[in-house]
Amino acid sequence: MTGTAAIIPAKDEGDRIGATVAAVLALPGVDLVVVVDDGSADQTGRVAKAAGARVVRHSHNRGKAAAMESGAHAVRLLDGEEPRHLLFLDADLGETARTAVPLIEPVVAGEADMTIAVFVTRVKLGGHGFVVRLAREGVERATGWAPAQPLNGQRCLTRAAFEAARPLARGFGVETGLTIDLLRKGFRVREVPVEMAHRATGTDWRAQLHRARQFRDVARALLARR
Repeated sequence: MTGTAAIIPAKDEGDRIGATVAAVLALPGVDLVVVVDDGSADQTGRVAKAAGARVVRHSHNRGKAAAMESGAHAVRLLDGEEPRHLLFLDADLGETARTAVPLIEPVVAGEADMTIAVFVTRVKLGGHGFVVRLAREGVERATGWAPAQPLNGQRCLTRAAFEAARPLARGFGVETGLTIDLLRKGFRVREVPVEMAHRATGTDWRAQLHRARQFRDVARALLARR
């Protein structure tokens, strides 16, 4: 049976990455965890390595899509004859990463080429849903399918699906681009309920800047796929 490698892009997540890695290493069928330290200023890489992950480090922040590409490349170098499936998870999931099994199972069983998590337990976010709405409506216009949580980064996919989606959309547009590109190419995409939870974004200026960057990157991904 094909194994699964978890890839965790991380920037300044030293307080949570250890718990996330430990939870992921306990997942059935996951035999490799790669943390991509995307230019962290804290001890993210050191904590991840101590928890049992392989660590790839970017000397400066290159963005989520680049971190995903780096992680997938590292896995390819460690693969045997049968390429592993790829499980992408956020660094701040902590212990809730242990509930990722429903994401993996349909891919391993050959029932889906990519699964997307739908968080059953929702945390109250500081935004107004503008970016989510932009992504959902954009995916629906492009493919006819309206995902419940289009920006959810918790995904499992086959190596073949990942390669078919390259080059990935830049930055925070990566999830939107992945979904559109794979659906247009005939890959099977399924949303799966999970009990995960991550850190809620706030309402301060940093959070607002983050949302502005998300909006920009999603808009760019959609524009490139018109």
